[in-house]
Parts: sequence; C-alpha cells; structure tokens
Amino acid sequence: MDQFEPDRLTPAQAAAVRRGFRGRAALTRRSLLRASAGGALAVGGLGALSGCGIPAAGKAQGGTSAQDHSATEKVVDFSNWTEYIDVDDSGKRHPTLDTFARRTGIKVKYTEDINDNNEFFGKIQPQLATGQDTGRDIIVLTDWLAARLIRLGWVQKLDQSNLPHAFANLSDQFRAPDWDPGRAYSYPWQGISTVIAYNKKALDGIEVRSVSDLLDNPKLRGRVGFLSEMRDSVGMTLLDMGKDPAKFSDDDFDAAMARLQKAVDNGQIRRFTGNDYTSDLTKGDFAACVAWAGDIVQLQADSPDVGYVIPDSGYMTSSDNMLIPNRARHKTNAERLMDFYYEPENAAALAAYINYVTPVDGVKPHLAKIDKGAADNPLIIPDKTMAAKSHAFRSLTQKEETAYEEKFAKLTGA
Repeated sequence: MDQFEPDRLTPAQAAAVRRGFRGRAALTRRSLLRASAGGALAVGGLGALSGCGIPAAGKAQGGTSAQDHSATEKVVDFSNWTEYIDVDDSGKRHPTLDTFARRTGIKVKYTEDINDNNEFFGKIQPQLATGQDTGRDIIVLTDWLAARLIRLGWVQKLDQSNLPHAFANLSDQFRAPDWDPGRAYSYPWQGISTVIAYNKKALDGIEVRSVSDLLDNPKLRGRVGFLSEMRDSVGMTLLDMGKDPAKFSDDDFDAAMARLQKAVDNGQIRRFTGNDYTSDLTKGDFAACVAWAGDIVQLQADSPDVGYVIPDSGYMTSSDNMLIPNRARHKTNAERLMDFYYEPENAAALAAYINYVTPVDGVKPHLAKIDKGAADNPLIIPDKTMAAKSHAFRSLTQKEETAYEEKFAKLTGA
C-alpha cells in the first residue's frame, strides 16, 4: 500500500495550485468531464445514431483523410477543454503554444470550446457523419468517447513518422488501450487516476486501506462517498473483489453493483457525487471517499488533513486523448503539435500548471527544475510501483453500455 501525507508545499507548487483554483481542473474541468460520462449519449446515443443510418461502433471502415494543407497553411486548429493548458501571469497567453509557434512557424488557433463530452460530440457529429471538415485539426476527448469515434471511423490514422517523441516517450501505462491498440489513432493529453481520499481528522484514528473498508467498516457509516462516474466507482469495486476491470463479465458487474447497493441500503454510502465531493471531504462530512487524484493534489494545498491511499488491489486510470478528425485540413501540423507535447521539457511545463498525470516518460528531471514538489508527487508522475497498480475499464459494447449505465443510474438515483 502506498500512502502520502501532505507536507508544506514549495512556493512554486503553491503558486501552481493557486493558479489552478481559478476554476481549471478540480473546480471546472473534472465536474464537467464527470457530467458528460453518463449522459444521453452513453445510455441511448448510439442507438439514435444507428437509427439515422450512421454505423454503430465497430462497423466503420476507418478514418477518411483529406488534402493536407500543412505545407502552405502554417496553422493548426486545436480544440480543448476549459482551463486545461498552461497560462502565463496575464491569463491571456499559453507559453508552451508560444514556444511551438516560435520553433515551427506554425500558429496555433487554440479554442477552449469543449465543456462536456456529449455536448461537444453533438456539435461536431453532423459534420463527421456527412464527411465534412469540423474546422478542427485536434480535439481532446475522454477515452470512452475517443473509442467511439475511432470505431465509427470518424478520426484519421496517425502518421507515426511525424510523432517520434510520442512513440518513444509514451508511458507504458497508457500505451495499449483496448480501444486503440498501439495508439494508431490517438495519444493521451493527460491521465486521470481514481484513488481513495480521506480526511485524517474526520477518520479520528480509523484505518482506511481499501474499498472494503469504505463499504464494510461500520465506524464509517454515513461518512463515505463514491463517484457518480460508473467506470470509476464500479471499477474500484471490481478491483477490490479481485476482478480485472479490463476483463469482467456481466455477472462480475452485477456482483459489484450488489456490493454497492448493500452499502446504499444500509446507509454506509452517504452519497454519490461528481466533483462536489471536494467540499464534503475538506469539511469532514466524508471521512473517506473515492476521488480523482488531480483534485487531491490541489486540495492538499489548503487542507492539510486531506491524504490519499492507493489500495493494494489497485486503482483506476483513464485518459483524455488527442485525435485528428476526418477531413482536418492540417494533419501534419497537428501531428507535429501532438509530438511537441511528448518532448519531456514541454510535458513538464504543462504538468507544472495543470497537475494531472503526465503520460510522458522522462518528465521528472525537467519538472523538478520548475517545481520539485510536483516532480516528487506520484499523483502527477507515478513511480513504477504505482503505475503497475493502474487498471483501465474495458471498452463496452452498445448493449453493455446502455444496460450498465441504466443499472448504475438506478443505484445512484440519477
């Protein structure tokens, strides 16, 4: 078991955290990401798409390229989530994008227009479905939706010759998702870890080491939180039961749901939350909960009683991923920008600001020059032991996704 007790943050780390609390990851990014994962598309969207004559997942013939204008149009259009990149003190410029432009002569038109996976999909779906340019060369989507676009054949296969740093420096932890083996169509922007967080003062000496402690210790009754994201809460429960979230069966899923239902019925679980668990945790209304690691990095700056545990059974990992839509005008420029963020010094500059799990190997010495505390934090740069405990939730068929989300929604009262 790995545990971390927060010490005083370095000035650089504290400054990074204060910048982050303007609304970036923990207060805006994660809550919006969570809201997207179990919505209309997850439950009924694929059926609706199939009804419109659009192929369901797994039936596509592959991405469609367009004429690449990269050689004559020195620009790349990049759509990302709100507050999910480094910003200078003015709040108006992105230093890493400026560095890329100076080096390559390629101007980045950066747009923060992704606030929700489903909402953004609805925005670009009409163009993708009819083979039109979306006006974007790079989009960043959470793994389950990235998988869907790949299966629909709506994103382009990457030219790995334009991605030498990405191919060499991608962390093993993110190298082989079942929905994009070998990363033929995507590279991670950032990783997202799901762990157990606790309020030391609220625990008052109670030991929390596992999901079983959360679900079964009567001393925690009514003071336990789980996430309203199905893949995180069910995934952590499956791990605790000795099941692999990458290979589980319908019976395994139902058994995990039964465990959670029992904890709901007897009052052990106080509630299922999105990002709003952070206030419950810092106030002590939750003694312990399932939590997103990026939030914990930030909470520890102002809440010294907040800590985390990596269960011996492991923890869940997901990712946000860069993809190139069909008919994008500047594919080579897009690949060069993707590769730029896999140079360790550039990945370090990004990690120092946003505090998510970097998917890039070799970042630590560069990040240490910016912020030693961040470089030593395994929630940002997992060591080999921690990385070995990471698990991803397997891809779901349309039928499974609909059934599982409906069952989970009933459990949580959503």
